[in-house]
Amino acid sequence: MLSATSPPSDFQSLYREHHSWLLRWLKRRLHDAGLAGDLAQDTFIKVLVARGSAGIMQPRPFLATIASRLLANHCRRVELERAYLDALLLQPQASMPSPESLAIVLESLQLVDRALDKLSGKAKAAFLLAHLDGMTYAEIAAELGTTTHSVKKYLSKANLLCFFAVPDFAAP
Repeated sequence: MLSATSPPSDFQSLYREHHSWLLRWLKRRLHDAGLAGDLAQDTFIKVLVARGSAGIMQPRPFLATIASRLLANHCRRVELERAYLDALLLQPQASMPSPESLAIVLESLQLVDRALDKLSGKAKAAFLLAHLDGMTYAEIAAELGTTTHSVKKYLSKANLLCFFAVPDFAAP
């Protein structure tokens, strides 16, 4: 813990000088003060964990970039949940999952989404084309402008990442 007489760290200065600006910036985009506050805190946590504040030349554009990425991830998760829930609404009432099952599926989808973010653009596209659109390796290769051998490598890597991203699937 810092004493009252110790000088503030670079990170503390960054937070003190830019937190209220970032919070206002996010509120203007979101119109949700709670979510804006969460994303502002997450932004500073990312900075702290990744590198502290050493060497940041232009803090506001830097913070805005991180916050924009966090916001995009949040929106993608919300969209994924909404699409899943919409698909469930089309199912007969008897096949509706329990709230617990629904929570597990949504969490699993988020874990898979985060795993796919670790892949290259082509590998992620190949995974989605294969599993969502049901395309063959040859069709995916033509779509991505690559070889079927590359598609096989992309899918192997993506499938493995997704398999180990969801703990229930990977458990013996």
